[in-house]
Amino acid sequence: MNLKSVLIGVFGLASMAATSQTTWEIGNTTLTEYDLVTGMQIPWEILWGPDDHLWMTSRKGEVLRIDPTTGDYTTVLEKNVMNGGNGEPGMLGMVMHPDWETTPKVYLVYCAGSSWSGQEYLSVFDWNGTELTNEEYLLTLDAGGIHNGSRLLLLPDNTLLMTAGDVGASSLSQSMNSLQGKTLRLNLDGSIPEDNPFPDSYIYTLGNRNSQGLALGPNDIIYASEHGQNSNDEFNIVEAGGNYGWPQVEGFCNTTAELEFCEENNVIEPLKAWTPCIAVNGIEYYNHEAIPEWQNSILLSVLGGLGGQYERLSVLHLSEDGFSVTSEDQYFSSFNQRIRDVAVNPYTGSVYVAFNGTSYPGSGPNIIKEFRNEAFASAVAEIPAQLKPLAFPNPCTDRIQFEWENDLAGVEYTVYAFSGESIAQGQVLNQPLVLETGDWSVGSYFIVLSHSEGERSATFQVARGE
Repeated sequence: MNLKSVLIGVFGLASMAATSQTTWEIGNTTLTEYDLVTGMQIPWEILWGPDDHLWMTSRKGEVLRIDPTTGDYTTVLEKNVMNGGNGEPGMLGMVMHPDWETTPKVYLVYCAGSSWSGQEYLSVFDWNGTELTNEEYLLTLDAGGIHNGSRLLLLPDNTLLMTAGDVGASSLSQSMNSLQGKTLRLNLDGSIPEDNPFPDSYIYTLGNRNSQGLALGPNDIIYASEHGQNSNDEFNIVEAGGNYGWPQVEGFCNTTAELEFCEENNVIEPLKAWTPCIAVNGIEYYNHEAIPEWQNSILLSVLGGLGGQYERLSVLHLSEDGFSVTSEDQYFSSFNQRIRDVAVNPYTGSVYVAFNGTSYPGSGPNIIKEFRNEAFASAVAEIPAQLKPLAFPNPCTDRIQFEWENDLAGVEYTVYAFSGESIAQGQVLNQPLVLETGDWSVGSYFIVLSHSEGERSATFQVARGE
């Protein structure tokens, strides 16, 4: 897929979403909000792949490959995961091989086992163009009901970082005999790099509680987000051999006991900490010209508190050298949805945000939204003259109509309420598809079209006039 088709495609998706779109003002920049995919079960990792597709892991055990030009998606891997992904363990972090053209491989972390005990696997799969195959296990850890990590990050030297949580046993974080509560570094074949800070050990950092965000910033600085217990969620710089203090230290070294431990163990303090905990998660470095106000910033996904508060996307503005946070701006809290991860379209500068529902540890059906600066994208893309919306009128009252490309005629469709209940289903025999909604409850719905290229979704609202 070339640059032009990507840009044209995202405009096609935009126009199909609805007749009018919500916009957000970011300083002098206007972002338009679109629903990219609706109905997946608890997206955990989203990233822009080297094949110009958006890839997603679902904690329920799936990997999805999403076409940003149409919103079509296919399930390219399914695994049985601990407790069916109905808690913190499940399908987690993902990265692609750096030499994708000659070595199309995908690295994944997932937890498998029975009930709340099992193993956490770092595996690599071959991509054959339609699915992930030929699993090779690189590393196996104990998995727990909580605190499994695990983000992956490819470093410029083609080594791999993996965060491993303390699985609820905090004492493991300071033990050099355990890989739990650590950041690990591996070669791409699973071997231990010779220049790791501790000889013959995967351990790159210790004293971590549960890091679930990794990103590479300016000057190859490695950043991590880390969950605190009841206080002091952390945003850290990852340094080889560093001790981050857990469980003796939370956040900054600011109590008598912490000061003593920090001095004895050369503990690295965070760049920023939040109390009470806001539940920090996936992070991404943003420096695209599409949103000048966000340049040289970390986009931080915030899940929010157990009581349903703090959910947002935080923009952490960095100093020029990247070694400090100068300020924090907050966006998208009005959705009241847990934000799990964020990804960036390298062409348009669009930001994709994965929402996880309203309750801990996540609930579906969920949604990935795109926030795009149309003015920037239109300056470099050829916009089709006319594109019909997929769903209109939206919101609807007694009737809704769907239209799409002719090559999707004859597909199967299912309409779901956001509760997960199936409301209507059938086969599309003619264009347009018209559904009577007069006896449907007021609320949010989505339609899923199943066709030869995968599946496509669209969100719509049913409302009633006064």
